[in-house]
Amino acid sequence: MAIGSGLGAQLGIAAESTYGTYVAPTKFPEFSKESLVLKKTTAQSAGIAAGRLMPLSTRRVLTQKEVAGGIDLEVPNKSFGLILQALMGTTVTPVQQAATAAYLQTHTLADNFGKSLTIQKGVPLTSGTVTRKNFLGCKVISAEFSCEVGGMLTCSLEIDGKDCEETSVLAAASYPTMSPFHFGQMALKTGTFGAETALDGVRKVSVKIERPAAVDRFYANQSALKKEPILNDLTKITGSLEMDYVATTVDDLHTTDGATSLVWEFVGPNIASTYFETFRIKLPAIKIDDAPPTVEGFDVVRPKFSFTALYDGTNLTAIEYMATDVTL
Repeated sequence: MAIGSGLGAQLGIAAESTYGTYVAPTKFPEFSKESLVLKKTTAQSAGIAAGRLMPLSTRRVLTQKEVAGGIDLEVPNKSFGLILQALMGTTVTPVQQAATAAYLQTHTLADNFGKSLTIQKGVPLTSGTVTRKNFLGCKVISAEFSCEVGGMLTCSLEIDGKDCEETSVLAAASYPTMSPFHFGQMALKTGTFGAETALDGVRKVSVKIERPAAVDRFYANQSALKKEPILNDLTKITGSLEMDYVATTVDDLHTTDGATSLVWEFVGPNIASTYFETFRIKLPAIKIDDAPPTVEGFDVVRPKFSFTALYDGTNLTAIEYMATDVTL
C-alpha cells in the first residue's frame, strides 16, 4: 500500500511501436510535478421539446478526446534517453566507448514522427490505493532546460497525446541509483564551432526547444481520436544567458548581430578511463536578440541576454548524453 498523497505517486514511460498503442512502462523518471490530463470535447443537443426546461443528459455526446499537460523533472545521469529521443527525433542506439561501461547517445535534430511514448501516471487515493491513468500517443512538443547558481539542471516538458485508458495494470516502479546534473558541473562555451572556449561570468542558462506540430488531426473514421501529429513549422530554439558583466563578448555579438557557436554542458563523475557522465547541448549558431546591458543601481551589472539558435548550413543541433545506459 502506497502513501495516500503525492509521496506515493509515480510516472512510467515506454517507447511505442505504433502511435497510441499501449506499451508497458520500463523507465520510471523521478519528477517534481506533472499536469497530464485527458481533455474532451462535448456537444449538447439544442433541440426544442415542448415543456422541457433543461437539456437531456442522453443528448450530450463526446466528439473528440486528446491528452495535454506537462512534466517537470531534474535531468539525471541515466535513464533519460527515451525523453531525449522523443524530443529530438533521431533513432539512437547508445555507442560503447572503447571497452568501458560508458555509452554515448547523440541526439541530433530530426523529424520526430514515429517517436511517441506511453506515459503511465500513478495517482494515490488518500487510502493509499494507487489509481492509474495510461496516456497513449504522447509526443514531446517542447522541452526547456534550465540551471542557475546553486541549482540542479531541470527540464520542463510539454506533452500532447492521443488518448487515456485506465485498464492496463499499474507497473511496479523501480528506480536505479542515479543523481542529477547540477550547477557545480556546468560549463558554457562560445566561439567557432568545434573550438569553443569558456565564457566567464555566466550565472544562469536556459534553452528551450520547440517542435511545432499539427496536433489537431481529427478525422472521420478515427472514433473521436487524433492521428499522429506532424511537424508543421520550423523548430524554434531559444534561450537566455544571465551573467555578470565581466567582458563585452556577448554584448559585442549583439551589436554586430554576429553568430557564435554555443556549447552548454554538464560533466559529472568519471565512468571509466577518459569518459565522464555528460549532458551537452550543442548549438552551432546563435544570435543575440535583445539590447545591451544597463546600469540600474550600485550592484554588479548583471545583464540577461536572450538568443535564438539558427542553422549554420552545415552542423546540426544536437544533445549528447553519456551514461552507463546500454539501451535507451
